[in-house]
Amino acid sequence: MADGLKLKGDGPAVGIDLLGNRGEVIANDQGNRLTPSCVAFTSAEGFVGDAAVNQAALKPTNTIFEVKRLIGRRFSDESVQEDIKMWPFKVVAGHEGRPLIEVQYNGKKQQFSAKEISSMVLAKMKESAEVYLGTTVKNAVVTVPVYFNNSQRQATIDAGAIAGLNVMRIISEPTAAAVAYGLDRMATGNEGRTVLVFDLGGGTMDVSLLKIDPGWTLTWLSSR
Repeated sequence: MADGLKLKGDGPAVGIDLLGNRGEVIANDQGNRLTPSCVAFTSAEGFVGDAAVNQAALKPTNTIFEVKRLIGRRFSDESVQEDIKMWPFKVVAGHEGRPLIEVQYNGKKQQFSAKEISSMVLAKMKESAEVYLGTTVKNAVVTVPVYFNNSQRQATIDAGAIAGLNVMRIISEPTAAAVAYGLDRMATGNEGRTVLVFDLGGGTMDVSLLKIDPGWTLTWLSSR
């Protein structure tokens, strides 16, 4: 059995789905079923999720969010440069042109990669799952936006590894939505079926076209 982790940037939030005979969204230690994808640092501590959001007003330059927009990208990317203008925290160019997030932590200036920040959020999700299940969680299936390229997907796998997770598979959010809705179990006929999946988030809307063949294999055809 593996846990399913959804990396969601709109909000931003991360949800956990227990994948098995039934699906269930697991509540975190605050009783919430969505955990903000937010990491904050004070002079001596680091916070993840709801606790990090509570620090945002006091320490905006030390509160990191929307890290999914950095992961797997280069500092010189046009989208990164546009996002930097909007964020209160500092992003600088690091090794091989990768963006690094600069904060004050433990009394000194420290830099973290997007993978490291993302791994802190995934580790929090892992912890929530382990409390719920009463056992160690090692394997996970992670969903990502359909527009993620190979570099972004690999960076997500790396973040999972840093968090102590074996990422068994990366799947796109529309595919995960189709599976959650049960489309992969519906009768398709000899020619299969084509479905349109709408992903309405807090800041974006993605539309994806999926093909489901008679063997219940889902194939992504196009997205907007």
